[in-house]
Amino acid sequence: MFQPNMFDTHHLLDIAHKTPESELEMLRDDEFESKSGTDIMEAGSGDEQDPNQRPKKKRYHRHTQHQIQEMEAFFKECPHPDDKQRKELGRRLGLEPLQVKFWFQNKRTQMKAQHERHENTQLRTENEKLRADNIRYKEALSNATCPNCGGPAAIGEMSFDEQHLRIENARLREEIDRISGIAAKYVGKPMLSSYTHGAPQPARSLDLGVGAFGAQSGLVGDLYGAGDLLRSVSGPTEADKPMIIELAVAAMEELIRMAQAGEPLWTASPDDNAEILSEDEYLRTFPRGIGPKPLGLKSEASRESAVVIMNHINLVEILMDVNQWTNVFSGIVTRAMTLEVLSTGVAGNYNGALQVMTAEFQVPSPLVPTRENYFVRYCKQHADGTWAVVDVSLDNLRPSAISRCRRRPSGCLIQELPNGYSKVIWVEHVEVDDRAVHNIYRALVNSGLAFGAKRWIATLDRQCERLASVMANNIPAGDVGIITAPEGRKSMLKLAERMVMSFCAGVGASTAHTWTTLSGSGADDVRVMTRKSMDDPGRPPGIVLNAATSFWLPVPPKRVFDFLRDENSRNEWDILSNGGMVQEMAHIANGRDPGNSVSLLRVNSANSSQSNMLILQESCTDSTGSYVIYAPVDVVAMNVVLSGGDPDYVALLPSGFAILPDGPMHHGGGIPEVGTGGSLLTVAFQILVDSVPTAKLSLGSVATVNNLIKCTVQRIKMAVGGETA
Repeated sequence: MFQPNMFDTHHLLDIAHKTPESELEMLRDDEFESKSGTDIMEAGSGDEQDPNQRPKKKRYHRHTQHQIQEMEAFFKECPHPDDKQRKELGRRLGLEPLQVKFWFQNKRTQMKAQHERHENTQLRTENEKLRADNIRYKEALSNATCPNCGGPAAIGEMSFDEQHLRIENARLREEIDRISGIAAKYVGKPMLSSYTHGAPQPARSLDLGVGAFGAQSGLVGDLYGAGDLLRSVSGPTEADKPMIIELAVAAMEELIRMAQAGEPLWTASPDDNAEILSEDEYLRTFPRGIGPKPLGLKSEASRESAVVIMNHINLVEILMDVNQWTNVFSGIVTRAMTLEVLSTGVAGNYNGALQVMTAEFQVPSPLVPTRENYFVRYCKQHADGTWAVVDVSLDNLRPSAISRCRRRPSGCLIQELPNGYSKVIWVEHVEVDDRAVHNIYRALVNSGLAFGAKRWIATLDRQCERLASVMANNIPAGDVGIITAPEGRKSMLKLAERMVMSFCAGVGASTAHTWTTLSGSGADDVRVMTRKSMDDPGRPPGIVLNAATSFWLPVPPKRVFDFLRDENSRNEWDILSNGGMVQEMAHIANGRDPGNSVSLLRVNSANSSQSNMLILQESCTDSTGSYVIYAPVDVVAMNVVLSGGDPDYVALLPSGFAILPDGPMHHGGGIPEVGTGGSLLTVAFQILVDSVPTAKLSLGSVATVNNLIKCTVQRIKMAVGGETA
């Protein structure tokens, strides 16, 4: 590896060794020597010099204190003066331009040497820290005890995984961090430390042209300033780390067996094609685990598999990068944060990566409490090439915390397939207190469609199709309005992704914010919350009012989804369009299902003030639920986006709908149907009620939003046949 400026640094060191101490003092304290103009003229050119004449000894000119102070002041403002500036400075100080030039050259060399000495000191300190950690791990290994008898453990008695994590990681971590530090020095990126708290940014990233929004850990927490349980959890102590490693290794072994086992551990459900975990067989197969099920919690276990259009390496990166994971699963993961990275992996990938995390999982409705987890995530590549990523709760490390949800070993196996595809087997196994779930959502939660493996797999499959559409460059020109320009497609999809994430972050029952229930009739009460938007180019400044309500409709989810996403029926429910016709101006298909698309709509309203109003809309659907999300956008801003411009500065206040089945899948006449024919619909609005962030929210604004959302609900019920006479 080339090391920039190494020649200059070594040259300075040679000078320091060869120069007498008296002359060295002249080079210190910013008092550099330079040749006088007379000396340079005396030296002459090679043609004019007599070859027999001995060269004259070069005389040095010591600058005055005033000259040094003036040049120091000028150097702070401009370390690289041009010819004109050197002449002017020389004229003012009584120096030749070449004298000024040499002084600035020497000054830059001195600053460079000081900077490199400082960097070397930092690297030495880091090296000593890593060396001390290595010694500590070796001592811990020498004092290891047998988990069965309590006596001293021999290396041969440990499993391969324990040896890998305790010995190989301790040896390789120092080497990896050292190389990372050297690389970071020359590429200008901060070094990833294994002991950095917060949410580290891995050097590896999935560059798919999307996901730049939400580069912080925990979107909702940043929006609403939460001070809740997840924010109060800190990283593990040094004493906890050996136990975390052992727990992660055991969890990995359990996940592999859970993903691959058949009967009697898993049995087929008599009602549908789901699988049921035998709890008795599970306890016999895995007697250790994370301990017995706490009183008041019930078990939920599910397993699902699918083939997705993404290679295994990119899938692993999504799962191990907390920001990408939150973006891809924004409908499920409300917020997440990496507290500490215990291992960054081996050989430049995530094999052996180990990180302690917190996350909050949701159903898009205020009626279903979120599930908070504090867990360790472990990634490993197995001998057959299969990758596995497992989570397991660390609640026993959190003092005096009453957990409402524990993650037993859960995660996925990823198998490489030809042509860039992957087979994914997902296992979800949790213990949870779900007594606070509203009655209309209880069947959905009990079925596993709300938090189970089927929802994770369906979301992953749909998002892989979306990401593949972002990367597509050979879009055939078809109907009018289809966007074929690659840069325009990427910018518009990136903007739509931010819109969806913002909607999902503000529609659930996250503990990061508090809903206030307005008077209503029960399940379909309108719930509101407010937040102040300031200094965010992606949102209009002022007080934003969020309002949401959830209710049941006796019609299939597909019918509700098709009605809400169709621009031709929009004037039947959208009060803000004032009954005007809606026309689709642009369209991007981002999945096999025609319902998965991003559209740009124009409202042809009789109201002249809305004649230029555009609406950005994304509709997406899978077997576990659907979304129709939209936001008004500025015409000028959208023209910039469609031209491939940066979409991060387009202000958005998304509103929309989350449509879920009202129960599990069942088979009627051999044709699979969703639920009992009913739908669970959540309607959510975000409205700017005051453009002054310091203003107080008026009761009139709340009443207006309450009436708006109730009128919208009434129109939807009447239009899709859900309103009884």
